[in-house]
Amino acid sequence: MKIAVISDIHGNMEALEAVMEDIKKRECNKIFVLGDYAMAGPEPADTVEYFMKRKYNLEFKMIQGNTDLMIADYSEELYNNLKEKAPVMAEALKCDAETLNPVEKTFLKELPIQLEVEEGGVKFLLVHGSPRKNNEDILPDTPMEEVEKMVENVNADVILCGHTHIPCGFQTSKKKTVVNAGSIGRPFTPEPKSCYLTVTVEDKKCLFEHHFVEYDKEHASAKLAKREFKGSDKLAGMLLDPKVRHF
Repeated sequence: MKIAVISDIHGNMEALEAVMEDIKKRECNKIFVLGDYAMAGPEPADTVEYFMKRKYNLEFKMIQGNTDLMIADYSEELYNNLKEKAPVMAEALKCDAETLNPVEKTFLKELPIQLEVEEGGVKFLLVHGSPRKNNEDILPDTPMEEVEKMVENVNADVILCGHTHIPCGFQTSKKKTVVNAGSIGRPFTPEPKSCYLTVTVEDKKCLFEHHFVEYDKEHASAKLAKREFKGSDKLAGMLLDPKVRHF
């Protein structure tokens, strides 16, 4: 049994298509998707439609990311609160909420926040940020004691997460494995290739591997720069040379 785990697509169809081709070559049986499908990317609606078409595909297990709920529950209050912290992301949110149609937003709103899945005798918990909050960071430098607290009430062997756009992994003192899959559409690794995870399950044991995939960043960046919100050019530049997480 081989499972592909993808997260944080952020409307980047160029990256998604390259990763899905790589997943196909690796002959994965299942695909777990950990959220953030649309926001602040080149093609938010096309990306959501891609996953909507696979809603009833048994190969796919999908959950909601924090930005998916922000788009689905968009309000002026949410926009104003975000604008104080990250003005460009606020403009992207507003544009995405106007771009997606009601059916697409309903799809995002109805996705589960977390999902428990058992494959090959291994219990998985799918979350976006952490088991405690969908916008809580699990980063390579997160202290081990903090990771332990995040998963202390989890009844699963493996916790799979995203949100930070940076791949990493931990093994807790209670033998729980926590792995961040990285990001498909807005990677924050030194070389900004799409990143995803495969989990090979055999005899109730797991082998974890992160994979880095080249895609046409220049084309994706050019598409994003042409979107009609203030600061789209800054977000486009992040696809080529990520320096900060949010503007």
